Amino acid sequence: MSLGSAHPKELRERIRRGEWRRPTAGCASGYVQANLVILPRDLAYDFLLFTHRNPKPCPLLEVTDPGSREPVRVAPGADLRTDLPRYRVYRDGVLAEEATDLLSLWRDDLVAFLLGCSFTFEAALLKAEVPVRHLEEGRNVSMYITTLPCAPAGVFEGPLVVSMRPIPPEKVARAAAVTARFPAVHGAPVHVGSPEALGIRDLGRPDFGDPVSIRPGEVPVFWACGVTPQAVAMAVKPPLMITHAPGHMFVTDLRDEALAVL
Repeated sequence: MSLGSAHPKELRERIRRGEWRRPTAGCASGYVQANLVILPRDLAYDFLLFTHRNPKPCPLLEVTDPGSREPVRVAPGADLRTDLPRYRVYRDGVLAEEATDLLSLWRDDLVAFLLGCSFTFEAALLKAEVPVRHLEEGRNVSMYITTLPCAPAGVFEGPLVVSMRPIPPEKVARAAAVTARFPAVHGAPVHVGSPEALGIRDLGRPDFGDPVSIRPGEVPVFWACGVTPQAVAMAVKPPLMITHAPGHMFVTDLRDEALAVL
């Protein structure tokens, strides 16, 4: 079942009914996708500050009121407890479980953060004739924990996570120019080539997502990734952090071009 042309509301309804549990790359093409972080209210200010100090991996799209499950700015009527294909629950920095909804876990003190996702700019890459390998191969994007530290804020600190797309060398500049137009969904790459400079030892063994084929001569290009808060959770061990499962995003009602700045 392909949902590339589905409207976000239709996609969210299918997810809510349990009809789509796969990554959302390529779904609802032309609409903004978002990473999810949910924290207790007493940690929310520190994390809000963390997003402001680290806008590349954590470009903030919306923050809900405590206890609210509805992202009223980016998807009125949606329900963050049910409208993502898969969630992760971290307790004291350990991945305690994956869930297909949060109905039994929801509390009145929880605050949800939606952060821009690089799946958003992939339609623009394809339009510019830049290949997107994980879409070609029907896989999740490759994501890696780097040795680059994020700027700390309150209790939150930890390493940057990046997503990687292999690109022919003659198209790297085009890919950078296309994605630079979308700073609210990670923007331009943070690194090109030399994964060792990021502390990545083996591109064939991503920390999150799936490995993808890298063809002879292609260059690995790295973007800041909204899975960074999950690496931060593992580093600082908050009592509770709920997130999307990597690649299983929240699809908003915002059009991609609404976030373009150039």
